[in-house]
Amino acid sequence: MASPEKILVVQPSWVGDAVMATPTLRAVREHYPAAHISYLLRRYVKPLYSGMPWADQLITYRTGKTKTRTGKGLFDIAARLRSGHFDLAILLTNSFKTALMCKMGNIPRVVGYDRDGRGFLLTDKLISTKDHGRLVPAPIIKSYLGLVRYLGSEHRDLEMQLFVTPSERREAEEVLARCGLDIAIHRPSSTGKPPLILLNPGANYGAAKCWRAEYFAQLADRLIEQHQATILISAAPKERAIVDAVKSQMKHAAIDLSDRGVTLGSLKEIVRRCDLMVTNDTGPRHIAAAMNVPVVTIFGPTFPEWTEIYYPKERQVSVKVFCGPCQKKICPLDHRCMTQVTPAMVYDAAMELLTITRQTK
Repeated sequence: MASPEKILVVQPSWVGDAVMATPTLRAVREHYPAAHISYLLRRYVKPLYSGMPWADQLITYRTGKTKTRTGKGLFDIAARLRSGHFDLAILLTNSFKTALMCKMGNIPRVVGYDRDGRGFLLTDKLISTKDHGRLVPAPIIKSYLGLVRYLGSEHRDLEMQLFVTPSERREAEEVLARCGLDIAIHRPSSTGKPPLILLNPGANYGAAKCWRAEYFAQLADRLIEQHQATILISAAPKERAIVDAVKSQMKHAAIDLSDRGVTLGSLKEIVRRCDLMVTNDTGPRHIAAAMNVPVVTIFGPTFPEWTEIYYPKERQVSVKVFCGPCQKKICPLDHRCMTQVTPAMVYDAAMELLTITRQTK
């Protein structure tokens, strides 16, 4: 089969999934060095792809009410794909809609997993492992890479990568200045100074993924009192209440990034400058790993196997409970999978990472 000249890679919609796709994007470029490669992605995740050297074109689309007002719906996207004259589409998404987009876009070869009843829309169907009809939890990062390996790639590197543009760096420095921090601050522990630690107490998945606000507050206070840490708190706009709950229960002051104009692009650079992130199992966790920043991840109702990233500078903290992992967005019981994860457990994991980091400087 002739090597495709124009390739479309349909990108995941969630921040964490998009970051976990980066080893596959690198592999696609290595496997097809001469091809013109385009990414189809939702507009709000576009900053994750800025500065990325593996794509020739980014094709964005909107969702929700804005999409309806501007007419950027399924037929519009399909028309844009037809005008692109793509030879091959690689679907990192598992939705019926994205397969239909490619079918309507007259792309002759469409490769993806046979999920969501879309098998008849794919020319090349990969089968996910199931047990009695239910999907077996397996690392998404490997599932993505499986698509390009099916196409002949021998790439096995699972390291995630993100990039920061000069404009994103300047934007991050403006945020730091508004926070009263030195705009040149960068991994202060490497020079023997107190650590810069970012807390991420929210989670788009739902309340069940969130560690208790008072626990984040207790952890932050201990890091400040015992290590003179500078504590940053980051969250999405709709998670404002979570940030307020953490701050209200702290004895010491933290720097709230969520009201300082942080964007997804500037967040990459701010994360890159930190010594450590403590987070729930959500998108910023993957940004930290892609920026080679140590990260403590608190797991509760979800299977860690789905989002395993094979990152040596991560420590996963969880407790086994009879009812989990349940994959529910809202706990129907007493949220014991998260309440039994204590601040002391997370603190110990954080100290292990900070100690290792300082020893290797």
